Amino acid sequence: MLGDLRDKYAKEPVSDTFTRLYTDDERFGRVFASLHEKLNEHFTAINDRARSTRHYWADNSRALIALIDELSETIETLRRIGLDVSFRKDYEAAVRRCRPWLSTGGGSTVPEDFEPIEIVKYEPVFLRSETTIKLKKQSRAVRLQLIGEGSYAQVFSFVDPDYGNTIAVKRAKKGLDARDLHRFREEFNILKRLSFPYVVEVYRYDEARDEYTMEFCHETLRKYIAKRNNHLSFATRKRIALQFLYGVSYIHGQKLLHRDLSLQNVLLKVYASKAVLVKLSDFGLAKDHSSEFTRSRTEMRGTILDPMLASFKKYDVLNEIYSIGWVLSYIFTGKDSLPRTDTDEISRIVRKCTTNEVEQRYPDAHSIIVDVERLESAPAEATA
Repeated sequence: MLGDLRDKYAKEPVSDTFTRLYTDDERFGRVFASLHEKLNEHFTAINDRARSTRHYWADNSRALIALIDELSETIETLRRIGLDVSFRKDYEAAVRRCRPWLSTGGGSTVPEDFEPIEIVKYEPVFLRSETTIKLKKQSRAVRLQLIGEGSYAQVFSFVDPDYGNTIAVKRAKKGLDARDLHRFREEFNILKRLSFPYVVEVYRYDEARDEYTMEFCHETLRKYIAKRNNHLSFATRKRIALQFLYGVSYIHGQKLLHRDLSLQNVLLKVYASKAVLVKLSDFGLAKDHSSEFTRSRTEMRGTILDPMLASFKKYDVLNEIYSIGWVLSYIFTGKDSLPRTDTDEISRIVRKCTTNEVEQRYPDAHSIIVDVERLESAPAEATA
């Protein structure tokens, strides 16, 4: 039964305008696209005749009667084999309004009180429950709450009306020059192609408003550590440090350098169970080795700058290692300063990241991960 149905519509021509509305249904998308296109052709013609002669031609009348029967038979066939197909209510009502005055001979007279049919061109009129979900339609604007602000953008949050979870919105500030606006859009493009537990997820870019929606995070790393520094366990600090390092190692593996790792640009999702999840964010200065744009800027930018870096254009992984060392130092000590001596294993790791002898630094993030994973207990000073 299904084979015959698919074979029948496989031979019928259907325009891309309609097939693209049903790409999520591999088996029956062409069936629905064909029926939708035929209905639109008839409804458009009927609307035109209702405004003019109020006479719908004989051949077209017979064709529409046959189409209505075909539509009913197709939907019933799919339902009989257990596929739940819903037909858009306004289109279903339009079919019911047309059928009584359609005639098989001599054409059909369109009633004087006939209300024009609203033609649906850009949305599907056939839906299957297993491939769709119904979302709420909001008639009012959703209130945004400002939760953060930087040099180039503001970050807001709102509660999604369909799912009840919190979403963040990052919006470019008004008045940005073309270069910074382009960088803002590139930040979204970079994040959109990344997929990793410790990198913030982005959803959709709004061209009209120069903003994009993204995963909501509760706190910055700085705020999280500062609020809990006196009672944060070594085990928790180590987990945060490793998540941070796994995220950096991942983006380096994607041929990216963040170039602005800082206590503000590392975010955390904080759960009621006190579990935390690190999320790298703010990729506005990211250096993509596949892009000329990221290599052309030479002025020094960023929050934690390597004192041995002479030109931002020459920024490489060893300069990123310096920033990593600063972040690790804060995670383990809660202090905005680097250790001066190798008093313990943590300070040794940090100092190896930040030494002015650049060639003596860790060669990559993975090498730091190996040493941090070996840490077994907190130094006395950190736990005091």
